[in-house]
Amino acid sequence: MPEISTIYKISIIAFTLFFGASGSGCPVLECWFVQEKPGYGGGFSVPMSQEKSLMFIRTEAFSEESFSQLHPPADISPSRIYYVTDPAGTFCSAALNPPKGSVNKPKCEINPFMPHASMVRWASALTDSAQSPVYLQADWFSVAAQGLDEQLTLSNIMRAPSASKEPQVILSVSSKTPVVRSRLGEAVLLDCGFWVDASSSVHGSGFSVEWRYQFRGEGRLVLAYDGKNDRFAETSETGADIDITGLYQTGNASLVLEESQVRHSGTYICTVYLPHLLAQVAVNLEIVEPPSLSIYPSPLPLLVPGQVLVVQCEASGFAPHTLDLSWEFSGADGTSRSLGQGSVTGHRQATDGTFSQSSRLELDSGKLGLGRGGEVTCVAKHEGGTRRAAATLNVIGVSAPSIEDSMAMVAVALVLYGLIKFLSWTFCSSGELNFSVDTKMLFFF
Repeated sequence: MPEISTIYKISIIAFTLFFGASGSGCPVLECWFVQEKPGYGGGFSVPMSQEKSLMFIRTEAFSEESFSQLHPPADISPSRIYYVTDPAGTFCSAALNPPKGSVNKPKCEINPFMPHASMVRWASALTDSAQSPVYLQADWFSVAAQGLDEQLTLSNIMRAPSASKEPQVILSVSSKTPVVRSRLGEAVLLDCGFWVDASSSVHGSGFSVEWRYQFRGEGRLVLAYDGKNDRFAETSETGADIDITGLYQTGNASLVLEESQVRHSGTYICTVYLPHLLAQVAVNLEIVEPPSLSIYPSPLPLLVPGQVLVVQCEASGFAPHTLDLSWEFSGADGTSRSLGQGSVTGHRQATDGTFSQSSRLELDSGKLGLGRGGEVTCVAKHEGGTRRAAATLNVIGVSAPSIEDSMAMVAVALVLYGLIKFLSWTFCSSGELNFSVDTKMLFFF
């Protein structure tokens, strides 16, 4: 047992040393450094430049020994190689660290960042003083990263001493659910969390959280909380909330929508404000509701050869509006085939935001070869899944008898034949008996 204990201790020490030397498993993150081209001034159409960049990341400060173990690639300028200290390990997610040799890479962009006072009223109290703190006199950068398979979206603000390439993460805002799908009426959680470096001057100076909705150029304020004064901003949005206890204890700024509706589909931006700093991430919410199907008339009337029966399939209550309607027919012999899409109408939108659409199909037994009937099925293919509705169709007066009809006719013929034989035998037996009695009476006289 003492030997096993010693081996166990040695293994723990080796494990700790390995991850300490490798920066606790943090990735080497390839990024694009994007900034305005110099000499063009401000404006909306300022040309941008982008350069390859690289971030070596550790949860502890870099040492001379750790620098000697790094080998930057030759195709990246030394001025665009950064040695990042990330105490919380926000960059060290597996979503930002793909397997070696993987074709898929996380997306990353670095931009110069200019600290400034906030202009929104629920964050204005963070910068009451007109003077900028000395702490802001440094090189500031913002980093936006997206993990593999939509597992993570991250926005970090980093501070580096002037002319230094060793920034440290000061503020981090992230979401583990960049894309959320929900059905109508369900409660929805839009994840957002933030972290502030406890050793920075902005820590403990207050914060504000804002959730804003955007969709096709339109936007609205969903929720805003002033953490310095402990109050919510007035909004017209209902049924949206955040966990205040979690907000203060763990930095959980997630938004909860009590009952999802079609109008909730869109992009939600979670922004965290600190004095002179802000970072934000976007979360896309998709409300997906499959259609309900109905076939009219119900039930289907009997169809006579030469007659045309019009049937309609109504798809309702679905979102988004993309839908593929078609018809199928299954005959009495078990074969199935497509009857096409029919005549499809345009979309109609209800007051709750859901859509409806219908397809009209003309059933002509002669042209479509419906035989003696079968099952007519309406098929709706949608993001929320495939839905089917079926109705039974009976065709009467068809000249060619079916196998079932033929068997029934044979059975009837056999019954009739047996009945005739029985009656014939009965009458014959009765006639012979009468003949015998008459003969005996004749001889008697």
